[in-house]
Amino acid sequence: MAKMNIRCFLMIASVAIPLLLSISSASAKGDVTALQIGVKFKPESCDIQAHKGDRIKVHYRGKLTDGTVFDSSFERGDPIEFELGSGQVIKGWDQGLLGACVGEKRKLKIPAKLGYGEQGSPPTIPGGATLIFDTELVAVNGNSGGKAIDADSDL
Repeated sequence: MAKMNIRCFLMIASVAIPLLLSISSASAKGDVTALQIGVKFKPESCDIQAHKGDRIKVHYRGKLTDGTVFDSSFERGDPIEFELGSGQVIKGWDQGLLGACVGEKRKLKIPAKLGYGEQGSPPTIPGGATLIFDTELVAVNGNSGGKAIDADSDL
């Protein structure tokens, strides 16, 4: 009987220990399993919000969990423009920017399944990577909060 209990314990331990180690290493690296949205700045008035189907302009800085910046529109001075919720960008953006106000700044922590998945986007984004984006919603449908902006203007 004691031999059977030891065998059961060893079987359970052989499964549980690697699982616990992988969970602790994921949190040590800063990986997430679900989208996390942190509002870093919200304007006093929120007259214009981003909804599915809106054409939005967003400034962003994309980082890996180790802090490595892999892309940034801030440095280029050229925000990305796309239709929200249409699949033109990664799912984490389509979900993480819904309801944002023009001028709002958000930090999005995006799990691999809502980013570039297990394949990544070589050579800059490894497979299975959690992505961190600092974002700022610049405009919704050409409106930057009180004035329409020219598509060719510098922001």
